[in-house]
Amino acid sequence: MTGNEITIRVPYADTDQMGMVYYANYLVYFERGRTEWLRQRGFSYRELEKDGYYLPVIECFCKYHSPARYDELIKISTALSSVGSASVEFEYEITEGSRLIATGKTKHPFVNKALKPVRIPADVKKVLTE
Repeated sequence: MTGNEITIRVPYADTDQMGMVYYANYLVYFERGRTEWLRQRGFSYRELEKDGYYLPVIECFCKYHSPARYDELIKISTALSSVGSASVEFEYEITEGSRLIATGKTKHPFVNKALKPVRIPADVKKVLTE
């Protein structure tokens, strides 16, 4: 399982009335981590879509361990946990220092423009599994 990490500062707009990150924003943080994971391996969603491949989220899970708050620097760790013939799964961990904030996972099929499942292209699969 190869991974990457990005660090972001929690913006005020991401918090709720209690001063904590609104729960749905953790899924946005997962997406930011996943997007950078792909980019670091030479892919972007834009390029994949230009080539006719889309990766919608068909499953997602998030477990909240401790709230993130405005202005904290949080680290989003992303790892590819599974590669199938036509889908991939990612795992995520969000921390602030040594404090665990959230963990989660998402599953993404490769589909074409008509949203029909397609096999992961060989060149893409090679990079994903290296």
